[in-house]
Amino acid sequence: MSLLLSIAAIIIATKLLGELARRMGQPSVLGELLAGVMLGGSALSIVDPRDPALHALGQLGLFILIFQIGIHTDVRALRRVGRTAVIVAVAGVILPFAGGYAGVRALGVPVIAAVIAAASLTATSMAISARVLADKGVLRSREGQVVLGAALADDVIGLIIFSVVVALVAGARVSGAAVARISAVSVGFIVVALVGGGYVVPPLFRALDSIRAKGSLGMFGIAFGLLLAALADASGSAMIIGAFVAGMILVPTPQRHEIERTTAQIGHFLVPIFFAVVGASVELRTLGSTRALELGAVLIAAGITGKVLAGFAPWKFEGNKLLIGAAMVPRGEVGLIFAQMGLATGAIAPELFGAIMLMVVVTTFVSPPLLDAVIARDDSLDREHVEPQDGLQPNGRRHTAVGRRH
Repeated sequence: MSLLLSIAAIIIATKLLGELARRMGQPSVLGELLAGVMLGGSALSIVDPRDPALHALGQLGLFILIFQIGIHTDVRALRRVGRTAVIVAVAGVILPFAGGYAGVRALGVPVIAAVIAAASLTATSMAISARVLADKGVLRSREGQVVLGAALADDVIGLIIFSVVVALVAGARVSGAAVARISAVSVGFIVVALVGGGYVVPPLFRALDSIRAKGSLGMFGIAFGLLLAALADASGSAMIIGAFVAGMILVPTPQRHEIERTTAQIGHFLVPIFFAVVGASVELRTLGSTRALELGAVLIAAGITGKVLAGFAPWKFEGNKLLIGAAMVPRGEVGLIFAQMGLATGAIAPELFGAIMLMVVVTTFVSPPLLDAVIARDDSLDREHVEPQDGLQPNGRRHTAVGRRH
């Protein structure tokens, strides 16, 4: 009965606080995280993040979340944005990682824990950046396209880094050879899965299309994702690599939209559980401790500075580089995934977990007003007229009313 009450409390709290966050102009994930903090041991003690059943549901939520990101990622889009986006993405991984690692190591954090903390700084929350750019009517500008491409690329890089970190936490020796080997496994898995899946999956789903039971194609898509996630885990990569690649493989299939609908419906239930469990893991007494605040300040500084500087990395690009850098600032799901993995394995202390959570929240909150200020000062941007009620929807599609350009 306690499990049922916990799930009911999670659903109610995450939906209400998620909607409140959205109405305040912030991503709903912040409300879901705060709901978890409120329900966890730091406050009401309704949700125990160590409960095996809740942990399992949270991991399914994590799978659905990454699968959704993959199914909204078109490999061709990565090619179209070109060299500029790749440069921004690579710089946006290297600079914050190096700054974060050096900063926390200087404060006495062990090597593996420092790697996890630094890795949490690498991936941009594409949903947050895209929503702000869409609301301001600059999503289709050169700068907007570079941001989207770079965010897609550093999500892929971040997932590879995650698989490396998972192996290191499991006991692999920290060396260039070990990192190269694990990276090769991850990249090799992605390449083989994408190429092989491109040949096998379309005809397979055409055959399955004859099964007309309601929801069957969507569930087959999710089952395919689960199988590839399990294969990735067994190959020495990470579960989320398989989930992400499975989504990308399904992008060109005619059944994609039905799979999207089914995944979104299941995600409404499971994904908030993942974020609530993560939030419930936060111990406010450690978040507010001097040590957590000190580490958090270092991570925040490295995270913001590294991403902003990355916007200036493509020196031949003649657009608004500060806008690109500011749009790369918000962290989100991948940063939380690193934090949760580190805490669950005991690789990081609660104080460092709290510091990473603080970094995710601050970088997410600071990005919208920073972007707003940068966009307002640039009259040369190629803008679109956007109705106030429109914007980027949760499924990643853009619903805007396009007027004349000015």
